[in-house]
Amino acid sequence: MQKLPELGGMDLAALLCSRVCHDVISPVGAIANGIELLDEGMDEETSEIAMELIRSSAKNASARLQFARIAFGAAGSAGAHIDTGDAESVARAFFDNEKKTDLEWHGERALMAKNQVKLLLNMVLIGLSAIPRGGLVKAQIEDPNGSPKFKITSTGKNGRVPPAFLDLLNGTFEETIDAHAIQPIYTLQLAQSSNMEVTARLEGEDVVFDAKIIEA
Repeated sequence: MQKLPELGGMDLAALLCSRVCHDVISPVGAIANGIELLDEGMDEETSEIAMELIRSSAKNASARLQFARIAFGAAGSAGAHIDTGDAESVARAFFDNEKKTDLEWHGERALMAKNQVKLLLNMVLIGLSAIPRGGLVKAQIEDPNGSPKFKITSTGKNGRVPPAFLDLLNGTFEETIDAHAIQPIYTLQLAQSSNMEVTARLEGEDVVFDAKIIEA
C-alpha cells in the first residue's frame, strides 16, 4: 500500500475546500458577469445573451457542487451507504459541462459503502485529468454487492497517467501539496480507508485505472 504524504485533518479540510472553490469559481464568476450585463440595461438581444450565460453557468455551478457533495463531502452520516445511481447522476451532470469529454457508466445499481463510492467518483476525476485534450471516460463497476472492483478507462489523444498521481503510486511524490495535488492524494486516502488498491497503466492509447479489495 502506498505511503502517502502526512496531512492533519485541518490541512486536509482546508485543501479540499480550496479544491471545491477552484471548481466553482469560474461558473459563479460567469453568473456575476451576466448580471452585470443585465444591470447595464442593454438591448434585448444582449439581455438574452446575458440570461443564457446566467442559466448555463448556474447549471454548471450546481452540477459541480452536487458532484463535490458526494465526491468530497460527508454525503450522509458516518458509516452510511450511497446509491451508485446517485453517483452516476452527479457524474453525468458534471460531464454535461465538459465540452471535450464524454462519460460512459456501466454497472449494476447498488448501495455501497460511502468511501467506496467517493473513491469511484474521485477515480473518474483522475480519469478526466488523464486526457486533458478530451475524449471518453468509461466507468465500470463489478460485483458491487460483494468484493467491488472499479475500472476507469480514459481514451483520448496523448493520454497519460497524471504525473502527480503516478508519483503517489510509486512513492516518489515530492511536490507542494496544494488545491490541485490534494485530489489525487485524497483519492488514495479513500482507497486505503476502503482497503482497496489502486493501480494505473497504459493499454495502447487507453489509460486504465483499477481499484480492487486487498485480499487478506
